This record gives sequence, structure tokens and C-alpha cells, in this order.
Amino acid sequence: MALKADVLYDFTAEPGNNELSIKEGESVSVTSQSVGGGWIEVQNSSGQTGLVPEDYLQIKGTPACSDAHNTHTQVANSNKPWSGGGAYTTDATAGGWETQEYTHTQQAAEGGEDDDVEWDEDWDDYSGGSYHGDAHGDEEGGASGRNIHAPSMKISLNKFPFSKTPNPDVFLLAKLPPRGPDRLPVYLGEVGPVWLYPLSALDCVVADPRKESKLYGLKSFIEYQVTPSTTNRPVNHRYKHFDWLYERLLEKFGSATPIPCLPDKQVTGRFEEEFIRMRMERLQAWMSRMCRHPVVSQSHVFQLFITYRDEREWKMGKRKAEKDELVGPMIFSLVDPEAPDLEPGEVELKCEQYSRFTKAMDDAVKDLQNVGHTHWKRCTGPLPKEYQRIGKALQNLSSVFNSSEYQGEATLTDALTFAGKTYEEIAQIVAEQPKKDLHFLLETNNEYKGLLGCFPDTIAVHKAAIDRVKEGERLVAGGKISSQEKNNMKQRISCMSYSLQAEMNHFHSNRIYDYNRVMQLYLQEQVNFYQQIAEKLSQALSQFTTL
Repeated sequence: MALKADVLYDFTAEPGNNELSIKEGESVSVTSQSVGGGWIEVQNSSGQTGLVPEDYLQIKGTPACSDAHNTHTQVANSNKPWSGGGAYTTDATAGGWETQEYTHTQQAAEGGEDDDVEWDEDWDDYSGGSYHGDAHGDEEGGASGRNIHAPSMKISLNKFPFSKTPNPDVFLLAKLPPRGPDRLPVYLGEVGPVWLYPLSALDCVVADPRKESKLYGLKSFIEYQVTPSTTNRPVNHRYKHFDWLYERLLEKFGSATPIPCLPDKQVTGRFEEEFIRMRMERLQAWMSRMCRHPVVSQSHVFQLFITYRDEREWKMGKRKAEKDELVGPMIFSLVDPEAPDLEPGEVELKCEQYSRFTKAMDDAVKDLQNVGHTHWKRCTGPLPKEYQRIGKALQNLSSVFNSSEYQGEATLTDALTFAGKTYEEIAQIVAEQPKKDLHFLLETNNEYKGLLGCFPDTIAVHKAAIDRVKEGERLVAGGKISSQEKNNMKQRISCMSYSLQAEMNHFHSNRIYDYNRVMQLYLQEQVNFYQQIAEKLSQALSQFTTL
């Protein structure tokens, strides 16, 4: 007897993709659970059969969204302050800090062959992004709050946003590993601490989106070519690969560097030309920003993403990246400032300064975004219609004049008709203008909105470290740490501060460049816009004779 399932959310099938549209509250029969990739084959009451996302269903006798619920429950019940790669722990005298991991599939966590099978599933294209929280998980065009299965890989319980603030104790108090070849130098430049930038700038071109398929044509997806400037050799990636890279960068660098979210996922309309164009444009912007970051762009995981040579190298590199232990606050163990240690008071002052600035800029960016969207709607809605009404009114007046059959007024009626048509042309120019100038301003602004949204979490790590250092004397008196460990904390928080200052200086230099560039483009297009309208009006004016 076939299993029955209740439909939890509406789902609209993509044409030619063997999918089945379903409605919330509908009851369907499960015909196959072996499709894979987060999909189930079902049959509706009309006898139609097709694929639907499994997390859109509640099979009779099973709790809805049980996997996602269990994940959140485990996170909520975990009182461990930090859980990175699982390698570094402090002893009981240091407060008993330790690490732990949650594993979706144990064999995948151990790097078994099934990991490759799971990796190749379509979990991302229809994911609710349960590991992203508000970042971009619920913007799917469907029901809010749903969770679709993620790939089989080790998930740190300390990743944003499950743990509000990654606990810096693992870096401040843990016994650090021997310093290897990987290091993140910080130098004192003209503007203060700065990262070490590569000799030649890196860039990547995201282009040539192509629709591909798998499972004998049952599932389709869009694949992009990513071509780095260092090799000029393209590699192919799907959206889920970008999503995997985002997860790895967030886990590794999120405590020290804001990692902006990817463009939103989408359930329906994924193969529409306009959606593919916009997604490619935003993936290009995201990759360009990552390429410009001196730490992220030179990391092993990012270089793997843009330069892998074959499937074997990609899979081996992927496994290595997922087992990376220098993640979360442990990333600060790689920071190597060539500068004297800072006093905790100076560290706290810098942290507060950056916190105030990023909050103020975030408010200003959101305000500009709201104003820009309002102006866009006006330019594509009521404003063109006003010009059209003027044009039609002038042409109507011309028709009335012409009906008088008075000799000698043909020049006037022709001029009125010309002026009316001119205003209709202006209406079209006005409606198309936002795509030429406002689009780029809003896209840049949207990028910074995403970046600024990451800063509170990043700065929170530093504030938590400052609070811990302030407790140093009390921890020593309570026998929880030694005097040497207290001194180590002061040195290490200085290292964290240099990292934050280098990051802020990188942010400021990019901010100045980006807004200078986009405002020049915007204003130049505005000049062209008004010149074009002025020329149209001048031509209309020339049609009228001087009395």
C-alpha cells in the first residue's frame, strides 16, 4: 500500500522538469522515495505523477521537518561555548572548554565515498538554507521557515547564526598549534594596520550560464563558467558549489572577516532568462569582492574553487576544506602582526569606534536603498504615465484645432502633434532610465548592506574577547586560569585587534573606491538622461514658428 503524505507548502512545477505542482493541504500518494537529492515522486488525486521537494511533504506517521527540528534542538541544548574543527581543547583548569561536532552522515564526515554521491545531489537548488538563517534561507518564493536537507558534511555547532557569538576562549586560552607556513601578516601602513596584499590583483569572470541535466534528464540545473585571471582556464560551477564555498568561508573567516551572503535562492522561475542573468550578475559581484580580499582570495579553499584541474582534485580539496580545524576564532592563531602589543583599553576603544561606524553606515545604506527603490517605482510607474498623458492631451488639442479647417494653422497643429509624440518618447526614456544608472547604485548599495549586516557578528567576537580579558584577574583569583594564561590573553586580544583594524582599513579603502566609481557612473548617466530629454524638447520647440 502506497504511503500517504500531506502537502505542507505550495509548489509550482518547472516546465519540462518532471515536477508536479501541489497545493498546501492537499493529500498525495508517495510512489518513490529513491529519487534522491531531496526529491520524492508522488501521485495526486487526479492520477498525475511527478517530483516534489521532500520537505514540502509530511508523510503520514512522521513529524514535519524532523531533521531540521532535531538539528535546531541539538544546537539549542548545547552549552559548549565553542566548537570548531574539534582539535583544540583547554584543560579543566582553564574552564573546561571543549569542542564537539554534529554529523549528518557519519560516513560523509569520515570522507567516505558516499560523500561524493551526497555532494552531487540537488539539495541546494530547493533549499530553505537552514544553515544560513536569515541570511538568505527564507527568500525562496514559497513558505517561510521551511527547511530542506543540506549536504552530508560536518557542521560546526558554533557557526553563525546558531550561536550568537563564537566564544573566543578557544583562541585566548587554548594551547595553540605550532605555527606552520600559513600565516596572515599585518603591517603598519599609512592608514594603520593593513593586510598583506598580493603583488598582482586577482579577478574572476563568471559567464556562459548553461542549462545541464542529470538523473537521465529528470533534474536540470544551471552551470556557470568561472575564469580566474591567474590561469585564464575556466572551471564549471553550479549555484550549490558557490553555496558550499560560502559555507566554508563563513566557517573559516567569519570571526575575523565579514563574508557577505550569496544572492537569494529561488524555487520557481530558476530557468527564466532574466533570473539567470540577474543571478550571474550578482554571483559576479560576490566573486569580485572575494577576489579583492587579500586573506580570502589567497586561502586554500578559494584557490581550490577557481583553479581545480579535475574532479579528483576537486573532491579531495573539498574533503580537506571540510576537515579544516583552523576555523572560527582559531583563525586568529594565523594572524601575525608586525607591531607592538596593544593595551586592552585601546583595543576596546577601537572596537567601539568600528561598531558605531558600521551601525551608522548600515542605517544610511538602508535609507538610500529605500529611497532608491521608491524612486525606481515612480520612474517606471506614475512618472511615465504623467508624460504620456501630457503627450496625448497635446495631440488631442492638435486634432481639435485641425477640425476647424481654418487655413494657415497646419504648421501649429503639426507642431502640437510633434510635441505630443515627444512627450510620449520622453515617457519611454524615463521608464528605461533606472536600468542605466539607478540599477548599479542599488546593486552596490545592496552589496554593502550585506557586508554591513555581517559586522555585528564579527565585532561581537572581539567584544566577547575584551570582556574575557577584563575578567582576567577574577579568573586568576578563582584558580580557573594562571597568571601566564592571563598575560597570554592580553597578547592574543592585541593580535585580534590588529586583525580587526586591518579588516576595517580594507573595508574603508573598498568603500571609497566603490562609491566613488558608482556615483560617477550614476551622475554621468543622469547627465546623459537630462541631455537627451533637453534635445527632445529642443526639437519640439523648433517646430513652432516665431510670431
